[in-house]
Amino acid sequence: MQVTVGAQALHLEVDAAIVDLDGTMVDTIGDFAEAIARMLADLQLPALDAALIEHMVGKGTEHLLRSVLAHVLAQAGHPQAARPEAVARLLPTALARYEQHYLAINGQHSALYAGVLEGLQALRAGGLRLACVTNKPLAFTRPLLAAKGLQGLFEQVFGGDSFATKKPDPLPLLKTCEALGTTPARTLMLGDSSNDAQAARAAGCPVVLVTYGYNHGQSVEAVGADALIDSIAQLRVV
Repeated sequence: MQVTVGAQALHLEVDAAIVDLDGTMVDTIGDFAEAIARMLADLQLPALDAALIEHMVGKGTEHLLRSVLAHVLAQAGHPQAARPEAVARLLPTALARYEQHYLAINGQHSALYAGVLEGLQALRAGGLRLACVTNKPLAFTRPLLAAKGLQGLFEQVFGGDSFATKKPDPLPLLKTCEALGTTPARTLMLGDSSNDAQAARAAGCPVVLVTYGYNHGQSVEAVGADALIDSIAQLRVV
């Protein structure tokens, strides 16, 4: 089937779409900030400016916590040469506390972006098959989708711990295409960051990025997607 991208002269022949979660469907910075704040308090470490978190998310929980710990240790004046060892020492406890707190508040400090529900419902009604693939752990992903009324839209849902590697590695996209029974060339990747674009290019999928997401604090205009959209509602099956 053919999907058009907003007012742009782009028509994609696709059978399915793989959709990212954080920064694409749901603005989850508030959830990240609250869980991190509680975790840092447990470890008796300095608080982190919530504005910095947006630049750290997108590569999975362990990467996020390593970045957070390195930053707060630097804030606290911890010697630079000793920081990697200190981060490694703190990480297991930080991860356990963070996961406990995140599960407790998951979805309470986050919100759907405008046009997400309507856009996905329209794509599904038009016959496009949908899967969600995120670097967020699956135990966080399914409850969040359910809390935001999205879970029933997806045939397949995979998290950052579903496969041996995460995006930007193409493996999650390739495995999702296998699960859907579609070819990468006819499976759209819809995301918000260079992780999504790099994974899509390596897998052989077309890629469309939203302009409002995180992308590690960088503009998505230089990423090299097939198209940029301001709302998922700008995608239409024709």
